[in-house]
Amino acid sequence: MAFKCTRGDVAAAKRYDPAAPCKLMIYFTYPGVIALRRHRFAHKLYLKGLKNLARWISYRTRKKTGIDIHPAAVIGKCVFIDHGMGLVIGETAVVGDHCVLYHGVTLGANTFDKVDRHPKLGRNVIVYAGAKIIGPVHIGDNSIIGANSVVVKDAPANSRLKGIPAHHFPTNEAKN
Repeated sequence: MAFKCTRGDVAAAKRYDPAAPCKLMIYFTYPGVIALRRHRFAHKLYLKGLKNLARWISYRTRKKTGIDIHPAAVIGKCVFIDHGMGLVIGETAVVGDHCVLYHGVTLGANTFDKVDRHPKLGRNVIVYAGAKIIGPVHIGDNSIIGANSVVVKDAPANSRLKGIPAHHFPTNEAKN
């Protein structure tokens, strides 16, 4: 499963990054692909009860890539993290299949309580640079979160959100 996910992550990088070189270079040099590969291993260890080892792998990954993914976070397949520096994914966050996350994105909590406190992203969600999605909000499939937006409320499928706080804006299709 992990190898299939890694292949999917490399394919996603090739698909979404017009500057992407060959797949081998993506596998070894793209910080987002490296972070996802290590996260998938750490996540398996975390689920097996080896939480300290998983946290250590997460820590080493953060030092190497600048990407902070809690080992308990659930990440779907074919995910692409572009650049990734400063990206944070919290403990109870879920990232659906085929999502794209840019640098500086935070999927963060709004409480210190030990509850489900992080965002859940559906499938095919794009979160542009610097966006913050805070709290146990749900972002529906095929949604787009604009750069530097702050999302604190649920968004249905096919949403387009931007601003602080984030609000819906019409798509080009709606104007036609």
